[in-house]
Amino acid sequence: MKPFLVIASLALVAFAAPARADFASCVASLRSDASAKGVSDKTIAAAFDKLQPDPKVLDFETNQPEFKTPIWDYMAGLVDDERVADGKAAMAREAGALAKAETRFGVDRHVLAAIWGVESNFGENTGGRPLVQSLATLACQSGQRPAYYRGELMATLKIADRGDVPLDKLNGSWAGAFGQTQFMPSTFLRLAVDLDGSGRDIVDNPAAALGSTANYLSHSGWRTGMPWGFEVKLPDGYAGPSGRKAKAPMSNWAARGIKRLDGRSLGDGDAGLLLPAGPQGPAFLVTKNFDVIYSYNAAESYTLAIAILAQRLAGGPGVVTPWPTDDPGLSRAERRELQALLAKHGYDVGAPDGAIGAKTKSAIADFQGKNGLTVDGRASVKVLEALRR
Repeated sequence: MKPFLVIASLALVAFAAPARADFASCVASLRSDASAKGVSDKTIAAAFDKLQPDPKVLDFETNQPEFKTPIWDYMAGLVDDERVADGKAAMAREAGALAKAETRFGVDRHVLAAIWGVESNFGENTGGRPLVQSLATLACQSGQRPAYYRGELMATLKIADRGDVPLDKLNGSWAGAFGQTQFMPSTFLRLAVDLDGSGRDIVDNPAAALGSTANYLSHSGWRTGMPWGFEVKLPDGYAGPSGRKAKAPMSNWAARGIKRLDGRSLGDGDAGLLLPAGPQGPAFLVTKNFDVIYSYNAAESYTLAIAILAQRLAGGPGVVTPWPTDDPGLSRAERRELQALLAKHGYDVGAPDGAIGAKTKSAIADFQGKNGLTVDGRASVKVLEALRR
């Protein structure tokens, strides 16, 4: 072995040993905390015996997205014909649970179904990382919010200890969200419900997941019968106020020349003017219930995707006004086609699953560079059309 490789190897060994020792020491303190909080010895042993850190979760926590995602890409991937069709089928399967949740908590069943669809594709993709391993790694080795992750880990142990969800089924995202509607463990302890007498297992039981999500939205201030908002048309050259938080009476917006797309009255109540792509793109008047959905995942793009998917599940339209771009985003079916075509061109993008990860972005960027396209790694119409040719 070359001298510099020997030095590097020794350095890695020297680094790894203290890291393992620090993790073991931290796990010992986690055991002590769990015991002090009343978690049984059996659950503590099942959680921590032979536990090793997962360094990948630290990468997920610190890595920034390589490519910025435009709002039209985000919406195209989350609200497409495939998800609407799957959602209507899922709503038919769980009609009883949705009706109970809507009656008990007053939350629109279409909004509940939309969250279910976006969070886990109607229960198909709930995440596969063991919560104890992920949260212990973050609690012991994260430089950002170790106390927060420690608290979520304690909540995870309590969930298992109480028998709500077995420890071996507590798998989810790298940050600890789990179940068909992706609850954080502490949120589960506060707001998960047994909707129909079948328990609070939000991993395997759609009724528990939908009921718990309805309870969350109800506690967050959902107002029964109030729409989330609606798409509107701005007057030419609009330069007035905007922003979700800048609520004003509907009469104020009407006085500024803002109209519903179908010409009907704006109605009553207060709303904010959401311009997710600026005044040249689609515009929406959004109510307090839009803010309630926002509390579930604090991103306006996410909230708009939920709102529009719910609208389509109820038989309404999607976004009508074109996005201000000449290169729109792709549906999941089109993304799978793009990946399959990249593979035919010799690129290693893995299975064509419609998920645009690092391999696909890198392949797109290389293809763009070789074919005179703007190199940005986007899965877009222009790239798909070029691949088809």
